[in-house]
Amino acid sequence: MRALRFDRFGGPEVLRVAELPDPATTDGTAVVAVRAASVNPSDLKNVAGVMEGTVLPRVPGRDFAGIVVDGPPRWRGAEVWGTGGDVGFTLDGSHAEYIRVPVTALARKPEPLSFEEASAVGVNFVVGWLGAVETADLNRGETVVVFGVSGGVGGAVAQIARTRGARVLGVDRVAPAEGTPAAEIIDAFVPFTPGSADVADALLEHTGGRGAEVVYDAVGGVTTAAALASLAQRGRLVVISAVGTPTVEINLPDFYHREARMLGADSRKLDVTESARRLTLLTPYFERGDFRPLPVAHRFGLDDGHKAYAAVADQVSGRVVIVPEARP
Repeated sequence: MRALRFDRFGGPEVLRVAELPDPATTDGTAVVAVRAASVNPSDLKNVAGVMEGTVLPRVPGRDFAGIVVDGPPRWRGAEVWGTGGDVGFTLDGSHAEYIRVPVTALARKPEPLSFEEASAVGVNFVVGWLGAVETADLNRGETVVVFGVSGGVGGAVAQIARTRGARVLGVDRVAPAEGTPAAEIIDAFVPFTPGSADVADALLEHTGGRGAEVVYDAVGGVTTAAALASLAQRGRLVVISAVGTPTVEINLPDFYHREARMLGADSRKLDVTESARRLTLLTPYFERGDFRPLPVAHRFGLDDGHKAYAAVADQVSGRVVIVPEARP
């Protein structure tokens, strides 16, 4: 099979198209012909060497959608989707014609989604659900502030929050693009400027001075101070990332007087099987149209895989997808 591969860390230029043996099934595994695989910022960081635990040489890529071509008879020919904190890091990933996964990691793709759309869901919605529902226990009637609302994870969190009956306030450098799910869902948008106290003040104004019960910070680092200042009494702050700086200062008396809680959520801890369980849980929402992925705006073949990574590095709008044209 043909696959993107890297044997040293660096920029997109370290990626090469390699001819590798087709993956063969063993007990308890299946082979999926990859029809589409999105490129996430974490894939870019993985190739750059800033993610922990990556074993080289490696085929990168966390998210995928495709057709099962080998494995248990009940699964052959099934259209599936997947993601995982191990895929592309310690296991060869999805930026290839084929990927081998445990049978326990197979999850049927929602019928309304194309392969490209389904491949753009995994990381965003799995970590969105992990943070908003499993970690923060967001409830009906609460207010959630989503930092990074214009991005993939932030847009997923906004949709998840709406189905939970929460009021959604969005924060980002630029507002969600017109027509995107987040743009249609958020109740108010506050532009973010690093170092400005206006963000927290504006969010407090939108909450009548109380603050938000939940703040989901999909950026972290440069946004932490504003995120903490936006919390209500006994509010829950969920952090999944750190941009600009890995360390922050916290006013401890203010933190404990407000009985605030700061919670971490790490999708890398969810392997491809654990992620499949959550994708199966999310499937009915996509079937009903409650959830929608960000629009796929850029498509690349394997030969231009390095350009797909460069597009993500340039922070292009919309989702970036690699289409390997795998043979079913």
